[in-house]
Amino acid sequence: MPRIVSLKFRDAGKHYFFNPLDLELAKGDRVVVETDRGRALATVVVPPEERAEDQLPGDLKNVVRIATDEDLAMAQANVEREREAYLYCQERIQKRNMEMKLVRAEYLFDGSKIIFYFTADGRVDFRELVKDLAHYFHTRIEMRQIGVRDEAKLIGGIGICGRELCCCTFLTEFTPVSVRMAKEQGLALNPTKISGQCGRLLCCLSYEFETYCGLKKCLPKCGRKVQLDGIKGEVVNQDVLRQKVQVRLEDGRSVSVTAEQIEEGKGPTPAMGEDAPRRNRPSSGGRGKSGRGEGRSQPSAKPAPPAAAPEKPAAKPVKPVPPVETKAPEPPTEGEDAAKSSRKRSRSRRRPRRK
Repeated sequence: MPRIVSLKFRDAGKHYFFNPLDLELAKGDRVVVETDRGRALATVVVPPEERAEDQLPGDLKNVVRIATDEDLAMAQANVEREREAYLYCQERIQKRNMEMKLVRAEYLFDGSKIIFYFTADGRVDFRELVKDLAHYFHTRIEMRQIGVRDEAKLIGGIGICGRELCCCTFLTEFTPVSVRMAKEQGLALNPTKISGQCGRLLCCLSYEFETYCGLKKCLPKCGRKVQLDGIKGEVVNQDVLRQKVQVRLEDGRSVSVTAEQIEEGKGPTPAMGEDAPRRNRPSSGGRGKSGRGEGRSQPSAKPAPPAAAPEKPAAKPVKPVPPVETKAPEPPTEGEDAAKSSRKRSRSRRRPRRK
């Protein structure tokens, strides 16, 4: 029965199947394989396992050998050459004022080709740029345009959750993500909250989407008319994780019940001390010797009569005031009358009349 082995070419990269031939491989081994672009260095993800003929993928490539120290040294040298290629290509892009963003430069294992990954809003004419790169590096040049999600996968980073991005750690393929997934989970539709580093919707929105959909099927939908203890109401909200719904009753109350209580038509059980009748509540007054309130309400004490106002002291007798004799003024003489009239005329000349 033929055997196949699962390999990957980069961290969190897509898994590919190869024919291991007679090699004994273990998880994490570095091997050299044949690809359509030439030889490449890969890592074993799943050890070789036997498969039936009908389960084998078509056009299966072979594993050449287990990577030697020379192969690993060549791969490390290519990483250092990629930095130089990236800086030179970035310089040529700026001099030509090209509307593109260079993401990464990648050498093939044998150094026969350099692949430059870039992002752009539209199509870019990079024919002159390719000529400059080919003349400088003397090798084949390939320009590959990628999307923003692939850019985040190649660069990496930290997400809003504080952990390393999922796409560069364990996600091998991108799955479609929609705003409906955020709505079903009751998340705020704020672009800054539900968008990742790439500017697209978070990949983790799809992790629990199926679970929320399954839990919501067990709850009545919002707007459904229900009846609890003979009182009509309407479902206004759902608590998916607690498996409860909020019901607004006709009498103005809002209660939280489960789906089973709605099917039985029973409201929530009142808690002791909250919804109990007032006559059964313990009274705050009338405590016994032990300091605890008794079940029966104690009669309240009669209010004390108001204190009498203090009497005012008797008023002291007022002594009579002896009458004052007033003398009639003596008539002025002719000389005094003339002097007074002259003073009045002099005052009127000095002081103007007020209007």
